[in-house]
Amino acid sequence: MARHIYRCPLRWSDMDAFGHVNNVVFLRYLEEARIDFMFRLRPSDGSPSFSGGSVVARHEIDYVRPLVHRHEPVVVETRVTRIGAASLTVSYEVKDAEGASEVYVRASTVVVPYDLEAGRPRRISAEERAHLREYLEEADESALVA
Repeated sequence: MARHIYRCPLRWSDMDAFGHVNNVVFLRYLEEARIDFMFRLRPSDGSPSFSGGSVVARHEIDYVRPLVHRHEPVVVETRVTRIGAASLTVSYEVKDAEGASEVYVRASTVVVPYDLEAGRPRRISAEERAHLREYLEEADESALVA
């Protein structure tokens, strides 16, 4: 299983009055990583995969330890933990470096592909499913739902 790696810079304005990165800011970090992940999955051959839009149906976040501002970016490791017929779940770990054991945040997001023209959710295409499977956690093939 591959993990998508996104290096996210910290901004001075990310800190709150307690001197650490505010809990809401982590949602922005996850969004940046997820958007980077989805666009990198999109084939470069002009395929319409993942270009039609998506919406977030759910976020779940566990704040493990505080993160204080520094000049080095944090690393957001993203993987797919579930692929359904019309939704997928991506999970993240926010860390100091790729493969580091200490984690600031563990989170997951349920993403629903969306047809912007029709104004409604759509099913995941076979092509999209094939790309997502590359990032699916190996230990849980039951996460692949028909």
